[in-house]
Amino acid sequence: MTATRSRLGTHLAALTLSLAAAGSVLAATAAPAQAHTGRPADAAVECRGQGTDPDALVRYGSEILIHASPSTVFKTQTDVEQWPSWQDAVATSERLDSGRLRPGSSFRWTTPVAATPVTPATTLTVTSTVQQLQRDKCVRWTGPANSDAINIDEGTHVWTFTKVKGGTLVRTEETWTGDQAEADVDLSTQALGAGLEVWLTDLKAAAEARTSC
Repeated sequence: MTATRSRLGTHLAALTLSLAAAGSVLAATAAPAQAHTGRPADAAVECRGQGTDPDALVRYGSEILIHASPSTVFKTQTDVEQWPSWQDAVATSERLDSGRLRPGSSFRWTTPVAATPVTPATTLTVTSTVQQLQRDKCVRWTGPANSDAINIDEGTHVWTFTKVKGGTLVRTEETWTGDQAEADVDLSTQALGAGLEVWLTDLKAAAEARTSC
């Protein structure tokens, strides 16, 4: 059992390295000026009354102030096919339907996972389905993430976009469920948090670049 847990931990550690490939960017997310909390949100992060999985053992929440309008931030985030253009951790992203993103829309995206001394390099494939969405306000999606080495049975991810002085407060919370993710809750939470902090930083850069154009 100990050996199995060790292998699972190694796989999830590889995911952490992949999502936090730009170490300097990840370190910058801890700066107070970036407005990251790096902790579960104090208040529920919900979209149309629905949040993350309340029973999930693995969860992480954070927030950031982006100097752009909610409309700009929302459009940047929900134009999922453009994710690879501003997220280094996303290799590919494709819509599985057409038209504006809406409840029921699905998309598939991939992120590379670096090799470790005991596991080969692989690619994590995430299939997400939008469950709730409110234009310029929030979006919530769910779905599994799988590769040869890593399997997350169900991820639930919620984003909210609130107009505040100076721009938009973006709050996010995500949960993971599944035997592998729950084999080492602390390590899984670290992996999840590393990915979300980089994502927030990249979203801030991309949305603010749009505003300055």
